[in-house]
Amino acid sequence: MNTMLSDREPSTSTEVTAPRRRRRTDLGVRVLITSVALLVTIGAVVPLVAVLATAFAPDALPRYAEFFTSWVDLAVLRNTLVLGALVGLCGTALGFLFAFVQARLDVPGKKILHVIALIPIVSPPFAIATATVVLYGRRGVISNGVFGVEYDIYGLDGLVFVLSLSLFPVAYLGLLGMLRGLDPALEEAAMNLGASPWRILRTLILPLVAPGLVAPFLLLFVEAIADLANPLVLGGDYTVLASRAYLAVTGEYDITGAAVYCVILLVPSLAMYFGQRRWMNRKVRTTITGRPSGSVHLITGWARWPIYGLALLAAAVILSLYGTVIVGSVTRVFGVDNTFTLDYLKEVVAGVGVEAVLDTLRFAAIATPVAGLVGLVIAWLVVRHLERTAWLLDLGGTLGVAVPGTVLGIGFVLAYRPDRWIGPVHAVPSLVGGSAIAGGAVAIVLAYIVRSIPAGQRTAVGALTQLHPYIEQASTDLGAKPLQTFRRVTLPLIRPALLTGLSYSFARSMTSVSTIVLLVTPETKIITSQVLSAAGTGRYGVAFAYCTVLTALVLTGFGLIRVLVGTGAALQRTTTSERQKS
Repeated sequence: MNTMLSDREPSTSTEVTAPRRRRRTDLGVRVLITSVALLVTIGAVVPLVAVLATAFAPDALPRYAEFFTSWVDLAVLRNTLVLGALVGLCGTALGFLFAFVQARLDVPGKKILHVIALIPIVSPPFAIATATVVLYGRRGVISNGVFGVEYDIYGLDGLVFVLSLSLFPVAYLGLLGMLRGLDPALEEAAMNLGASPWRILRTLILPLVAPGLVAPFLLLFVEAIADLANPLVLGGDYTVLASRAYLAVTGEYDITGAAVYCVILLVPSLAMYFGQRRWMNRKVRTTITGRPSGSVHLITGWARWPIYGLALLAAAVILSLYGTVIVGSVTRVFGVDNTFTLDYLKEVVAGVGVEAVLDTLRFAAIATPVAGLVGLVIAWLVVRHLERTAWLLDLGGTLGVAVPGTVLGIGFVLAYRPDRWIGPVHAVPSLVGGSAIAGGAVAIVLAYIVRSIPAGQRTAVGALTQLHPYIEQASTDLGAKPLQTFRRVTLPLIRPALLTGLSYSFARSMTSVSTIVLLVTPETKIITSQVLSAAGTGRYGVAFAYCTVLTALVLTGFGLIRVLVGTGAALQRTTTSERQKS
């Protein structure tokens, strides 16, 4: 028998709650709490406070009145919200399409579709934008070369197209897990009552996964309005708050104005982010009692082909864009002069670009293990050791993703560019700018760490809540210190979470641009800023070469991390079902 859901029940719930009892905190745990709190404060809280202090200074307050009475500024705000809403809708719809094909259609090539859907995760966020200009721009290879149309891809439509393709894997992975978790007995019952596949989709599946559609929509909304690189490459006259704040700093040298734009951008970002977290944390779930009573009946009729065709079309577009990135890196001018050349790749890996490659790799190699471990430690402290202040540390750890990258980058400039003096004592030297410590490398690594912590933290929180606390309590009862228990018991059991956190941290560090573009100096060259520079000057071959090398490095890093960390112990036993036995 199947039972649905619920918020409050749970004598039958499988959720594990850590036993809460007052005890004296171990010295090692206190040191960890202090260390991670200090890191989060320096990396996220101080820059955010610097932005808020500038934005709410007396001379900044009239700027709000100017903003909300200016049609130009209001149009920028409207553009930002419209872009976020459309990307949320389109990206979630595309993710649902791919997930539905994987989970419910009897069609060939599903594994290949799955791989294609994950490609945007390991590529630079603006690789698609650059390829889109080449393929579908005014003189695009396809738009103009094949169809003879001079389509203007710059603006809202181009941004929605690019951001939806770049961000939809987030929705796809979440919705795929949800569709596979639905009890097929409900669909079986509907089929036995004569419902068509379309009616089952409309009246049963969509209502059941509706809660799962809201979370990715909100997350994609936040990512879209916080994105900086794509509006710079493809925005044209369509200005959004992130690019407006960036231009205020780099073009107008108006720090106060940039801080005001950041605060206005911060409001919808934080509202949507915490709305998404609240939605995800609601204890609405399906609980199945008894043995599974149904099996998935894949759709085999004619109705599957139009849906499958849409997924294939989307996959073809994705392949065409990433194929353009690769081919464009080895042709002189893709679509105009297709002569094979390795000049662009040589420039990147053995010419002037090698410095950017080495700097990016060096900074990412430093930031990745720190971010992965700190995320894991924060999750362990929040789930196992902290009570009243757990939410505060949890919130601090997630600021790196809740706060838009542009806001964080401007916060770094405001907080760490000036030298800080306490009387005659040079207390804190500058961390940002060419004259800063290590040429500004410290600030870049710190930004990498803060932006990467949330991934490992959220993954580890999920893994720890699935791990029964009595396992660790048994170790403690046998005399082990909390840190010994963490190192010898907890860490091996949640190693997959560490693997995920490290992999995501490395990819995020290698492809980050919104925060870093404001922190690079002549002494610290970063690949993503080089791509922006090359794309901005029309050197698409060089931009493609950087993107190709960057993607190859990220994939190599994934493999290396997997080898070093391992996949972890199997936490579940796989049993053979009765049907399989027979």
